[in-house]
Amino acid sequence: MPEAQLSAWRARIEAALAHALPATDAPPQRLHAAMRHAVLNGGKRMRPLLVYATGTALGAELMALDVAALAVELMHCYSLVHDDLPAMDDDALRRGKPTVHVAFDDATAILAGDALQTLAFEILTNAPLTAETRLAMLAELARASGAAGMCGGQALDIAATGNTISLLELERLHALKTGALLRCAVRLGALAAHADAKQRQALDNFADALGLAFQIRDDLLDIEGDAATLGKTAGKDQAQAKATFPALLGVATSRTRLADLAATMHASLCGVDSNTEALQALAHKVIHRAH
Repeated sequence: MPEAQLSAWRARIEAALAHALPATDAPPQRLHAAMRHAVLNGGKRMRPLLVYATGTALGAELMALDVAALAVELMHCYSLVHDDLPAMDDDALRRGKPTVHVAFDDATAILAGDALQTLAFEILTNAPLTAETRLAMLAELARASGAAGMCGGQALDIAATGNTISLLELERLHALKTGALLRCAVRLGALAAHADAKQRQALDNFADALGLAFQIRDDLLDIEGDAATLGKTAGKDQAQAKATFPALLGVATSRTRLADLAATMHASLCGVDSNTEALQALAHKVIHRAH
């Protein structure tokens, strides 16, 4: 049942994204084409799926979750466009296709990322929810995306490149760079469903473990995967002397940490007191994903 549900939600968000993005026949056509190239390219849609899985587990209607799912995915796609730029991770491949700056140019990629970010906030302002809930969602997405979240984590990642950092520093880096937006997705679903304090705490514990597990698996895949499977350049972390869990802990210990996080996610969801099968399925995907 969870897999069929996840597939239905994935189809739902794909249709919503295609509808929300500006058409390529309206000016500025090149910018609009770059935005669509960045988003409609077969992503995993993990963040919108977390919104749907969390919200529906707590009784929210899909219509109340669509806008939050859209906003968090657009924010994620913006971050990928900018991360791939020559001044950042300098990658030519994303989701098996040329990155935006390669398919278009650097300036268009920067503008496309900016436009996706602002579109995320614009869409959230029109959510079919109370003004109080919309404001809470906007604040959550802003915190998760800025200096206290994703952007701050990227800055720490850049500073750590080529240097040796502690495990605590590495976990903080990725709690911001990767974990903040994943946690935000869970929180947006909880906000739409008006979750109580006990549920929110259990979901935060789940999301924190999920974000760390996602990054450890990503680090392992960079070593063990290939470009055809990953949809992006393999071996980049080691080539660029990035701070990663395998580099710091070794592969075996990283795998052990991943198993521990799987147990933490399961235990955390037991405290939500609702049907969390879809969230459990997403946790399994994070631990065992091949790309």
